[in-house]
Amino acid sequence: MAIETPTIKQLEYFVRLAESTTFRGAAEQLKISQPTLTAQIYNLEKTLNLTLIERSRSGATLTPAGRDLLANARQVLEEMNGLLDQAAMMNHGPGGTFRMGVSPTIGPYLLPYILPGLHQTYASLKLFVRENTPKTLELDLLEGRLDLVLISQPFGTPRFTTEVLYEEPLKLITPEDHPLAKLEQVEAHHLHGQNILTLEEQYSSYHQMELLCSELGATIARDYEGSSLDALRQMVIMGMGLTFVPSLYIHSEIHQPQGLSVRDVENLNLHRTLVLAWRKNSPNRGFYRQLAEMIRSLVKTNLSDARLNFR
Repeated sequence: MAIETPTIKQLEYFVRLAESTTFRGAAEQLKISQPTLTAQIYNLEKTLNLTLIERSRSGATLTPAGRDLLANARQVLEEMNGLLDQAAMMNHGPGGTFRMGVSPTIGPYLLPYILPGLHQTYASLKLFVRENTPKTLELDLLEGRLDLVLISQPFGTPRFTTEVLYEEPLKLITPEDHPLAKLEQVEAHHLHGQNILTLEEQYSSYHQMELLCSELGATIARDYEGSSLDALRQMVIMGMGLTFVPSLYIHSEIHQPQGLSVRDVENLNLHRTLVLAWRKNSPNRGFYRQLAEMIRSLVKTNLSDARLNFR
């Protein structure tokens, strides 16, 4: 006698319901009727002989069994999507639609230099790009809402593979009338007692600056944490402190630094390391490594004047 197994559609509905937490919301996202969704979830529970969803007036909550099986359901869906993607690549070459997350401190200054080249190389490749904070990107990648992430280290869990793309120097930005701007050479000890502006704590650079300030006797301006690199730049112009920004931001946004001075700091090796990350068990991991190599090649060609370092 054949053993009845869940269908892909039932697992898709289950995952969407778990993320939406309401039958109505999940049904709208799936573009099906609520009774259809309810029936499919009931059939899934009957097949597994388990109650996966606790129903109430306030919505749908996962039972302990539902929480335990959610990751498995996501993995099955990912494997199925990977099978379809792999078949499409075998038939038509690399392509398909992938969901790529990117930090807002990276995307605007990198993507314009790599997306045209990726499109030219992989004509049928489509990247759905979503900007978000590092912690949100990590969670979305872990739970399968994203396929890839462009982000700076430290990032990830043992469940992620990270491929280093390049190392990017961080430059000191001061107001143009600041005493450090008048020095012929800025050295690390000159930062002692200075007020350092940084991004919000959810960004990895915050902890990098926190360690730097501790070592050099500088102070983090905790009441004026920036929400973006542009915000940091404007606060420096207003004389609220000094900051460090990535060289790609300077390459893209500060061609003629009015009101600012851009300086290197001698004997201070400050940089960020950009990686492409994906889940270790992703069925498309072979293509992702190929994609990382292509991105690295495009960066070397198109950003040769940005002083990036490649391992």
